[in-house]
Amino acid sequence: MSLRKMDIKSVVVGGGPLTSLVVLRTHEEHVHDTPRELPIRIGSVEATAITMGVSPRQGGRPMTHDLLASAIDSLGGHCAAVRITSVQGTTFFAQIDLVRMDGEHVYLDARPSDALALAVREGIPVFADESVLSTAALPDFRSVEKDEENREMAKFHDFVESLSPEDFNVAPGEKDEE
Repeated sequence: MSLRKMDIKSVVVGGGPLTSLVVLRTHEEHVHDTPRELPIRIGSVEATAITMGVSPRQGGRPMTHDLLASAIDSLGGHCAAVRITSVQGTTFFAQIDLVRMDGEHVYLDARPSDALALAVREGIPVFADESVLSTAALPDFRSVEKDEENREMAKFHDFVESLSPEDFNVAPGEKDEE
């Protein structure tokens, strides 16, 4: 399994006919990395849980994800990471990488929304399998735009290279008649 580190780029909390989603973006470790975005459709309640983890309320009652984090901690374990492991159609699958008290890793299957809500509360990294990115990431429109720009520049360069001095041989006062 080849994993790429991801950042949460945005969370959209929809309502009514509008769907909620979270957009993950590949973490740019190197200047030359091309960022890729992975949109995952989630429920509005789950979107709210993720945003509440990013900006926790003071003195509020614990949410289910807070309870899970507390239970893991009370049992002597900790969350190491969240992994988006696969996608089938429009359904994504995730795992929570837990480290037990004895250091052994245990992987819990989870919905991506629940795993991400836990990740933001615990401040743990999020990863996506490269196969998921290959299947479901948005096209890199900046790269497409840059490729088109490079093609246009190459055409212009070829045009300029094909010009000869005769192409500019117009005597003063003469007009090129067509």
